[in-house]
Formats: sequence, C-alpha cells, structure tokens
Amino acid sequence: MRWSSGEGTGLAQRAKSKQTRWLSALLAVIVLAATILWSTWGADEPAGVDAQQARDQLARLVVAEEDTGNPYDRDDWPHWSAQGESCDTREEALKRQGAEVRTGAACKVESGSWTSLYDGVTITNAREADLDHVVPLAEANRSGTRHWTREQRKAFANDLDQLLVVSARSNRQKGDQDPAKWLPDASHSCEYAVKWVAVKSKYELTVDRAERETLDSLLARCPR
Repeated sequence: MRWSSGEGTGLAQRAKSKQTRWLSALLAVIVLAATILWSTWGADEPAGVDAQQARDQLARLVVAEEDTGNPYDRDDWPHWSAQGESCDTREEALKRQGAEVRTGAACKVESGSWTSLYDGVTITNAREADLDHVVPLAEANRSGTRHWTREQRKAFANDLDQLLVVSARSNRQKGDQDPAKWLPDASHSCEYAVKWVAVKSKYELTVDRAERETLDSLLARCPR
C-alpha cells in the first residue's frame, strides 16, 4: 500500500500526539511518586525536631567544666509560680501536654491522659505524673548560673518550654544527669537532645566536654 504525502503527514502527527500523551502520563506518575515520597520522608521524626539547628546551637555554646563549687539549694529556684486563671506552672503544663484534660475548681486537674516522652508510659492519674525540667535545676546550677538573681532562677524553673510531663520512674532514673550519663528511650533520644540544646542555648548555659561530645554524636545520627 502506498500513502500520499498528506496521509503520511497525518500518521506522523498522530504518532507524535500519542507519544506526547504517553510522556505526559509518565511525567504525572513520576510527580505523584515524588509527592508521596516527599510527604513520607522523615515521617518517623517527631514534629518540631530540627537536629541541624540544634547542632548549630550546640556549636555556639561555651564548653566549660561544671561549676561544682556553686552550692545548690532547690529553694533558690522557686516553683511553681502562678500562670493566670488560678493555674500554677504544674497545672498549666498538665493542661497543655495532656489529652482530654478536665479541670475543676482553682484549675485542679481532675482527669486526662499523658504520654511520658522518656519511656512512652501512659499516665491517667495526674497525681502520678512528674513534671520534669529538661535541663535539671541542679544541672543549670552547675552550668554558669552562679551570678543569676533569684528572679532569673524562678523564670528558668517555671519555663513551660522546658517542662515535660513524664513518668515518675523515668524521672527518678534521670535525676540531675546530663545526656552524657542518661538518655530516654532511643525512640525519643533525638527529640530530647534537641530540647536539651534549645534550653541551654536559650539561657546561654555552658556544656562540659563529655556532654558536648555526646550531644554532637547523637544529633549527627538524628533524622534531618
């Protein structure tokens, strides 16, 4: 069979059109796959965790030996202070970090549930929940706060940004240790390290060498 030049041109155009549609469909599939991949990238990383930012903050912190000669007295770090609407710092933290929290008179927490960041334990009785300072007060006392005023210590002790509702068991295990000596469950260690560095950076606290090396090594392995 012989085609006229017009028929040949028509066939070529249809073939080109078919190829264009095929390429468009392929491109759509690639875009869809990329979108799905992007949306799930780092899905295991807790919200708000920015390991690179924490490493940058850590690099700017002063490395110094702990000031163990600075006497520590918990009473020098007043808490819990009023947070408004009859609530104190503990009650406000319980309200913010819990699920289905109900309060009664004078902001007393009557019910709710909380998940301990340190070990994943679910707490359903507010009286059994501990409120832990990410950077313990005794650790802050050793980290360049010798000349802080009482008001500065009070502000630190009541900073809701660095208070976590945790299980009593994990809080006792942690004590006043820094990350070189204690870390929460592995699934939460990155988030904890980021929070620790954020607090030390916010208050311009010092880090000792072992603490710095542990944090740097840990953050280097965290999702980005």
